[in-house]
Amino acid sequence: MSQQFQLLRERRFLPYFITQALGAFNDNVYKNVLVIMVAFASADQLPMDATLFINAAAGLFILPFFLFSAFAGELADKYDKALIMRRVKWLEVAIMSSAAFALYFHAWNVLLGLLFLMGTQSAFFGPVKYALLPQTLNDKELVSGNALVETGTFLSILLGTLLAGFIAHHPDSSLIAGIAVLSFALLGVMSAYAIPPAPAGNPGLNLRYRPVALMRQTLRFARKDKVTLQAILGISWFWFLGASYLTQFPKFTASIGGGEIGVSFLLTLFSVGIAVGALLCDKLSGHRIEPGIVPLGSLGLTGFGLHLFFATPAAPTLHTNLVAFITDPALTWVFIDLLMIGVCGGIFIVPLYSLMQQRADKAARARVIAANNIFNALFMVVSAILGITLLVVVELSIAEFFLVLAVLNLLVAIYVSKLVPIFALRFFTWMVTHTLYRVKHQDLHHIPEKGGALLICNHVSYMDALLLAGACHRPIRFVMFEDLYKIPVLHWFFRTSKVIPISHRGRTIRAAMNEIQKALDNGEVVLIFPEGHLSYDGEIDQFRRGMDMILQRSPVPVVPMALQGLWGSYFSRHGGKAMLKLPKRFWSKVTVVAGPAVEPEQATSEHMRNEVIRLRADRP
Repeated sequence: MSQQFQLLRERRFLPYFITQALGAFNDNVYKNVLVIMVAFASADQLPMDATLFINAAAGLFILPFFLFSAFAGELADKYDKALIMRRVKWLEVAIMSSAAFALYFHAWNVLLGLLFLMGTQSAFFGPVKYALLPQTLNDKELVSGNALVETGTFLSILLGTLLAGFIAHHPDSSLIAGIAVLSFALLGVMSAYAIPPAPAGNPGLNLRYRPVALMRQTLRFARKDKVTLQAILGISWFWFLGASYLTQFPKFTASIGGGEIGVSFLLTLFSVGIAVGALLCDKLSGHRIEPGIVPLGSLGLTGFGLHLFFATPAAPTLHTNLVAFITDPALTWVFIDLLMIGVCGGIFIVPLYSLMQQRADKAARARVIAANNIFNALFMVVSAILGITLLVVVELSIAEFFLVLAVLNLLVAIYVSKLVPIFALRFFTWMVTHTLYRVKHQDLHHIPEKGGALLICNHVSYMDALLLAGACHRPIRFVMFEDLYKIPVLHWFFRTSKVIPISHRGRTIRAAMNEIQKALDNGEVVLIFPEGHLSYDGEIDQFRRGMDMILQRSPVPVVPMALQGLWGSYFSRHGGKAMLKLPKRFWSKVTVVAGPAVEPEQATSEHMRNEVIRLRADRP
């Protein structure tokens, strides 16, 4: 069993996974049963127009996220998260008990009010749900955990929606629905009691419910770190797109000749796609947080979104049954596009959740996630407004609306790449290294999680820096010869990556040493190639005195690293000058390996060279 699914066998994860999945499932059973019952109820049964009722229901469910998310984040930081989960699940039982009676007696106003309480329960559950993961999983497991959570969430949404459809069309729908939602709530309580304790991140926090002030304070926590904020905005953008697509599925299905069951089929494609994409993340990222695959997902969302517009038939055939709908050749690409939009959405969202959780301060992690929930709610409201504006006022077709979403997504991707280059840089690094090589990482846990550190490595090819940058989960400040740094085509990339240029001129050396010292003192990771040049024969040359000079100024831990399998590649000097000969191999196996950190007092040039030789073994 892979590491990803191994988590489902562990008590620290499985009860939590079941609890959150049951919550998403039950929410969607209740909401969709109510919507369907309202849609088919006669006008004299309802307290208001059916359309107004459904829109009021959507508004009442999302309102608590603005009112209570900030306070929920404080609660989750102050108290044991497992304890809060149990309390929130008991609240769900109370709500669903009331819902069971209200459904049976068709107490529409009560059902509407209970939707507000359900939204409140979800608002309190959200910060705990995502803040608990990084507390129980290590960084290598965090992507796997988030992938499983997103998979469970969207499959639960799908199954809950499908079950709601079956229940709503049963003659005893009111009775069955009430029993179902109460039963699932009780199952959620049972699973919540199996979640191990998750101690408070900030038990000394003073609680005080002040909605506006708390919201401002919570949003300030999110803005403290630029990358965290952009991750939150990226997550919210995903929910914007998701809400936009899902809301229009009924009308889109009708526009391509499908019936009510066709809506369920499109929902299935979309949800399964997200689940597949989420699970793929763990493989694509190598079991670690890799922002570089976020642009891959974003480009896919745009590409398949654009293709969906052109694949949608202008004059659809009316299908009499589901089989005819699914097997219509004119709709094959429509189905593929929707599936792949889901896959790319899964690839897009999982690294962002993991990045947000990892970078958030432990003492304020739940409040950062609460800020994320506020942004999510806001973006979903904006998606509804945009949908109404473009579809009702401007009178675009559904296919044209999807085209607008694809173009907007491209513009957002470009904007984010300019604002926070880490996503574009990691994407470029990930694409290049994983296209040219099969990269294996070994013992990279030796690189410190925090604080300044000096990395040293053998220098075999012109791809070394990219491979090392892609392997290390922390941003690396490389030291590079100034002539290479100033190459016109690559200069922007090097400057954006904060490469430190150096040359043989005394003034430049002093400036570089000052910049290296500043970076290390600020807790950054700096990497040098102590040989000072590419290897001429695949062997490791004598180390120059640069490392000693750096350690005299900044005595930080030194982590030896080695690249295996690059000698003989097109970018090495094997057989002559690098990149001036025909490539002889493609997608070869390369290993990036790290050794235990060495204290600066013991990190002599000779000792560190021997360490690198040992790590490289007999694979130059």
